[in-house]
Amino acid sequence: MSETRHNVLVTRDRIDASAVSLLADNGYDCVFSPPYTAPADVVALAREKKISAIMVSQGKITEEVIAASDRLKVIAKHGSGVNNINLRAAQAHGIPVFRAVGANARAVAEHAITLMLALRKSLPHLDQATKEGRWLKGSFIGRDIQGTRLGLIGMGVIGRETAAMARALGMRVTAFDPALRSADVTDDDFELCDSLDTLIASSDIVSLHCPLLPSTRHMVDAAFLSKMQSHAVLVNTARGGIIDEAALDDALRQGEIAGAGVDSFEAEPPQSDHPLFMAPNLIVTPHAAGLTPGAERAMATMAAQFIMDTIAGKDVPAEYRAEADALGGLTE
Repeated sequence: MSETRHNVLVTRDRIDASAVSLLADNGYDCVFSPPYTAPADVVALAREKKISAIMVSQGKITEEVIAASDRLKVIAKHGSGVNNINLRAAQAHGIPVFRAVGANARAVAEHAITLMLALRKSLPHLDQATKEGRWLKGSFIGRDIQGTRLGLIGMGVIGRETAAMARALGMRVTAFDPALRSADVTDDDFELCDSLDTLIASSDIVSLHCPLLPSTRHMVDAAFLSKMQSHAVLVNTARGGIIDEAALDDALRQGEIAGAGVDSFEAEPPQSDHPLFMAPNLIVTPHAAGLTPGAERAMATMAAQFIMDTIAGKDVPAEYRAEADALGGLTE
């Protein structure tokens, strides 16, 4: 055990017990900050506890938070999305940022598939009609999963996991990812499409698996939605800012698309009276796709290992490092 103990600021009220024990056994104590604590309060806590590391979950890691402790050596994301971390400020302060890429891929893919099936089978519509006394057995005709055309936008670890599950269910999977070339793809689970517009127009389900970047913010806008088929559905288990929520609200109300499943929002947590929540054929969940026991354990222990390795002077593989040029990050 290290003689010098380090404080790790965790921006949530808990992490998996195995990660807490791993850190404690190696000289690290967790300091928990409640979810979505105001940055000024996080700054005060980081300064008071003289933190050596931050394990990021909910809330914003601003430049002020990063500068609060002169002992800070590393930031690790409890997950893969880093749009709540000011990556440029971290780089300016010489603080590496790592993310637990792939740790929750299976859980997020399962959630995405669950939303797809519920929407494809019209469960929101059937649930509401039945509860209202409208017995649709004589008039309703559902849709098959076999042969459904799934279009995936973004083919990282989660996208590929989703593709494999979809293929196992009999779906035909096409993907769009500008970082991939057809020559680079040897995976039989999907075909690569070189045109986003073609993928949107030809898919029964469009599922988002791309990061939130300046180039993808509000990518799903009125024009995007107008290119989807009227029977098609949209699923988002990526980041909320990718969707223009007002445009999605309009598309659902006007019947431009048949439904949507949304796990993340532009502002989190969203207000309970969010206009989108009144749109028809909508399923919403609280950014919980990656929160299962297995995923929680994997994310926390991976982030903990990044912290310990960095402070011990060990190299962390480059594929886990988050750079502002590639991933953007928070801008405040």
